[in-house]
Amino acid sequence: MTYSLSWSAVSNSQAPSTDLVRLCQQGVAPNKAHFARLMRRYQGHVDQLLYKLAPDWNDRADLAQEVWVRVYRNINRLQEPEKFIGWVSRITTNLFYDELRKRKRHQAPISLDAPLRVGDGDLEWDLPSDELGPVEHLSRQEFYEQLHRAIANLPRSFQETITLREVEGLSYEEIADLTGVSIGTVKSRIARARMKLQTQLKSYLGN
Repeated sequence: MTYSLSWSAVSNSQAPSTDLVRLCQQGVAPNKAHFARLMRRYQGHVDQLLYKLAPDWNDRADLAQEVWVRVYRNINRLQEPEKFIGWVSRITTNLFYDELRKRKRHQAPISLDAPLRVGDGDLEWDLPSDELGPVEHLSRQEFYEQLHRAIANLPRSFQETITLREVEGLSYEEIADLTGVSIGTVKSRIARARMKLQTQLKSYLGN
């Protein structure tokens, strides 16, 4: 399939995203100027999604860069350019869970007997504060770490669906459209994913 695009529209920074995607899909490799324009337009979306998924990770910029490497390599496989933003979101979430599984295998234990390392020295655990204490902070951090791990252990289709719903806030209809399954299947996957998560996290959730 070929497309006839107006170069005057392409030179405009407000050119429709579908046109930019189609231009990037022309040729064996994406045109770097068109791809850079597309990346600038959606960099904020990728950064925001990674922040929601991993607010405590210091290397989110590296992950964002890897997202765009994957987009560059695979954009010719996107058959529906109008679904670009959903496609990028899926690449981002899949990369996050791939990275989470790697970290899960190489995580070092935390010692509560050792001082907390901070930028300008060591900090003792028992400092008085009106904020959350170290124990409470660790408990909350541990909960979110366990939540991420529990999601990472779900089947890939459940991971994708629960993330699109709970992290990105998409409607059932939007998720069905993005994933190519029925609304009933979307609802079923979300319900089953929530049950699995509640079972794995019941020690944190209480009765």
